[in-house]
Amino acid sequence: MVTVRAATRPAPAAGRPTSGPAAPGPTPPAAAAPEAAARPAALHRSAAEGAGTAVGAPGPGAVVAGVGIAVPRPVGQDELWEQRFRHHFGDSALARRIFASAGVRRRHTVVDLGAEDPADWSTADRMRRYAREAPALGHRAVTAALAEAGLTAADVGQLTVASCTGYDTPGLDIRLAGSLGMPVDAQRLLVGHMGCYAALPALGAAADHVAARGRPAVLLCLELPSLHLQPADSDTQQVVTHALFGDAAVALVLLPPGIGAAVAGPVPRPTAPAGAALELVDVVARTDPGTAELMTWQVTDLGFRMGLSPEVPAVLARHVRPVTEELLSRHGLAVGEVAGWAVHPGGPRILETVEGELALGPAALDDSRAVLAEYGNCSSPTVLLVLDRIRAGGAGPAGAPPPDGAPVVAMAFGPGLTLYAALFRVRRPAAHPAG
Repeated sequence: MVTVRAATRPAPAAGRPTSGPAAPGPTPPAAAAPEAAARPAALHRSAAEGAGTAVGAPGPGAVVAGVGIAVPRPVGQDELWEQRFRHHFGDSALARRIFASAGVRRRHTVVDLGAEDPADWSTADRMRRYAREAPALGHRAVTAALAEAGLTAADVGQLTVASCTGYDTPGLDIRLAGSLGMPVDAQRLLVGHMGCYAALPALGAAADHVAARGRPAVLLCLELPSLHLQPADSDTQQVVTHALFGDAAVALVLLPPGIGAAVAGPVPRPTAPAGAALELVDVVARTDPGTAELMTWQVTDLGFRMGLSPEVPAVLARHVRPVTEELLSRHGLAVGEVAGWAVHPGGPRILETVEGELALGPAALDDSRAVLAEYGNCSSPTVLLVLDRIRAGGAGPAGAPPPDGAPVVAMAFGPGLTLYAALFRVRRPAAHPAG
């Protein structure tokens, strides 16, 4: 299953070698010849001509011009409980209540948890399954993102992949560069084991590359937590983990500042309303090393095991307002001026904590809660799912995205404990005269 964002892509730039034949997957038709002829000169200008302003400094930033979402089969939360976890947790009344109150309606999993029991799989077995499942899912997400941005893989200057649920070499970044047909000189970056907040530092790194080199970049966040079902025990942290997490892949296409303003913006999408482009303005981070043991992701002989302390929301409460105000004040903004909040839905208590500490209105985090209900917590892709929902209209008035120039904040949390936040501006393309 994949949410496809567009069905038209320009032809590849002439004379650019690619890193291999494309793997089976959707291949949108080429765009009209005039567009294909006009774009490469701009996309491949020199770094000196294309360099924008680094993230965190005033001036235009990289523009998110395309989003692609790919997810495996859906399965309802109640179905998961009855088919797998009711027996797994010994029909515990506490576990039943945790599943029912997790805020999750359904999830998506590469493992058929009704027919397969990965609890006793070795870590090697889980990594082999990751290597089998991840490339096709990532290929679909990146293909959809490129289609919305109106680019081909031959235009990409950098591919960044964030994932903490599987490892293999040659890695997912190398496999995707080949299957998609990216240029042989495309640079790659792998961000591993950061967890739920990885999308935002990865996005900052990709944006810095775009601004410095003047070439488009792709960010892919892909996680398969369903591979890491743990053996049954009475640890409440494991119940909470297994009640929340699902699998997903989300890809973003980032364009250089000047090019982004010229070509970014909504295009017809067959499965969703047109979405706005987003200019990345700034990224901030805060790590509280004294709380490092409150959230862990440990490699064991039976997969990766998560530790999730109930103290996490209290620690988050100490930092969320200072970090948010630091981010906004650098750009002359206040919390009340933010038009959209893409807060990582780590769970209901996390959202309640952010909502309370920032004194947000009752509907401010509706998009985060909607993503939690539809996908569960998918680790690093989750905040991007919320961001995409906001730019497509989401819970906005009458389903409308925020207006041009409106500020949007994305926020995610993970091991460290670490909080990352990013500021975006909504960018809409200039209207083209008829005729």
